Amino acid sequence: MAKDDLLYFEDMPAGTVFPLGPKNVTADEIIAFAMEYDAQPMHLDAEAGKQSILGGLAASGWHSCSMMMRMMTDSYLLRAAAEGAPGVDFVKWKKPVLAGDVLSGETRVLDSRISQSRPGIGIVNLRHELRNQSGDTVLESENPVMIRLRNPGSTSS
Repeated sequence: MAKDDLLYFEDMPAGTVFPLGPKNVTADEIIAFAMEYDAQPMHLDAEAGKQSILGGLAASGWHSCSMMMRMMTDSYLLRAAAEGAPGVDFVKWKKPVLAGDVLSGETRVLDSRISQSRPGIGIVNLRHELRNQSGDTVLESENPVMIRLRNPGSTSS
């Protein structure tokens, strides 16, 4: 990707919204993720999921985060001058993500600032929200991301 095609700090002012999804969630992927990373019964077996408070074969919360990460990558991160993230402020799993759900949502830029300790880097604070096909919020998260400045030194802090 050419440098001019990248999203830089200056391209992500507060209020910028990036769409996420849609993502179809399958039983096979729920089970495969669970077998590898979170082998609890409600993530491995439809009947066990129905008997749990989740109400069906449910994705692990960490699987839900992984799906969101993929949607973020596809939506904007692959075309951003991103340098990673220093952490996650919070993740809330609001409702179960079940086999057959279709997830979509958005990432919204809350605010941004130029890093005091890393010249040429801005910190962009993001809020992510995923909803299922019924419009129910299933996941909320916020985190800062480090994004390179297009013209370091030309923007004052």
